[in-house]
Amino acid sequence: MDSQRPTILVVDDQQINVRLLAETVNDLGKVIFAMDGATAIKMATEQQPDLILLDVKMPGIDGYAVCAQLKDRDDTRNIPIVFVSALGEEGEEEGLNAGAIDYIHKPFRPAIVKARVRNQLDLKRYRDALEDIAFHDGLTGLANRRAFDLHYSDEVRRAHRNKKPLTVVLCDIDHFKSYNDTYGHGKGDACLRIVGEALAAPRNRPGDMLARYGGEEFVGVFPECNITGAELICETLRMSVEQLEIPHKASSASDVVTISVGSVTAIPESPDIMKDLLEMADKQLYLSKQNGRNRVSCAEA
Repeated sequence: MDSQRPTILVVDDQQINVRLLAETVNDLGKVIFAMDGATAIKMATEQQPDLILLDVKMPGIDGYAVCAQLKDRDDTRNIPIVFVSALGEEGEEEGLNAGAIDYIHKPFRPAIVKARVRNQLDLKRYRDALEDIAFHDGLTGLANRRAFDLHYSDEVRRAHRNKKPLTVVLCDIDHFKSYNDTYGHGKGDACLRIVGEALAAPRNRPGDMLARYGGEEFVGVFPECNITGAELICETLRMSVEQLEIPHKASSASDVVTISVGSVTAIPESPDIMKDLLEMADKQLYLSKQNGRNRVSCAEA
């Protein structure tokens, strides 16, 4: 998404309304449109617009049902929705209760629509900025523990519901205290930033997440990843740090900075298994350290 040019999805089954709304808000962002509920849901999921202007009465899936389905999805629930409808106060109440942030009555005044859309886009931009601060680690730029916990909870529930394997990974920089003692905390912070960038690079699927868990420890979740995939991911993470060739003369594992990695792969039996999976991954990480560090230990549960 281009943060300088927000995307506005206009949904209405009447071409004239689509055209009028598009002309009204065209200079506020890139306008895309759908003329039925099913297409609107598909476009919202694929395009991730910054704002949706949604009609209520449409053939097939009406606007209330579209709103409910979008609010029920992890990837679309935070997209602000403004209903644009000829229904009266009763319709407005139902729309706001469905999760919309505003309700514009037809026939609408273009100046009012434009002002409200501009305000909502400004609020969305502000919320996105706050979320970026709240959910990212300031030093490494990775997701922080809070962001990981929320994402991890969603992925465990999804894996349990779909009966799909989930891999949890823990990584720890080997002898990092000795690195700080030898090179100083400034160099230590720089090392964390570089290692964080290297660990983030191998991720290539939307559901994958690697976060800073605290100190020199990193945590990752990889949905629909079996034990073979887990072994490959963990070894890729290990090698990505070793190949940085950051000198570490105080390490007994290598003469460069390395990580130890542990993982567990499981099909969650219940959504309450989150803590158990992390503890099992931590045991595998301990095995990697016990066996000499700069190595990987993976298990299935």
